Amino acid sequence: MPSSKFSKADQAASRQAAFKQAALKWDITGLMAGVDEAGRGPLAGPVVAAAVILDELNPIQGLADSKVLTALRREKLFDEIRAKALCCSIGQASVEEIERLNILQATLLAMRRAVEGLRLKPKLVLVDGNRLPILTMRAEAIVKGDALVPAISAASILAKVHRDRWCADYDVQFPQYGFAQHKGYGTAQHLAALREHGACPEHRKTFRPVTEVLAEVAR
Repeated sequence: MPSSKFSKADQAASRQAAFKQAALKWDITGLMAGVDEAGRGPLAGPVVAAAVILDELNPIQGLADSKVLTALRREKLFDEIRAKALCCSIGQASVEEIERLNILQATLLAMRRAVEGLRLKPKLVLVDGNRLPILTMRAEAIVKGDALVPAISAASILAKVHRDRWCADYDVQFPQYGFAQHKGYGTAQHLAALREHGACPEHRKTFRPVTEVLAEVAR
């Protein structure tokens, strides 16, 4: 008389089938956007985020984490991404928002603005890092995504170049701080300029290095 129990092989096959069915429920067809940011660490200026939907039929060679590319290569890829991507968008959060919300929440706000600014609505959003902005579509956070996912790499390049250009423009208005050179980071040159000239309107006064230098000057 045959046993009413499943064999171990049958049970394993059943679990595998169930896993495949569960995976299919989450399988999404449609456009995918990559998202990344630039400017969380600097002592001045907005935090910038970009969202990019690449065109699979119009590939871009050489996409990588913006931090490993030269400035010249980033500039060239910036133009190519803007020309070849299905759509892209840049969002940012101001210094006032950074100081009011904190840098993490301001970064997530910039990311949400970038996604909401896309001309086409993606079905899936892949975000570099381990935190997600509040979005109306499915999203996944990917640690080191800027080195693993081409769309995130493209977003990292757009965000980095956009913020570097902001620094160059702001350097014209406030050349005494050297924004074109240090891009707002807390270099010795930047901290020395803070001690000599105080803070400008775009300095993040809630950031500890700025707070400490201004307190030192005030004593």
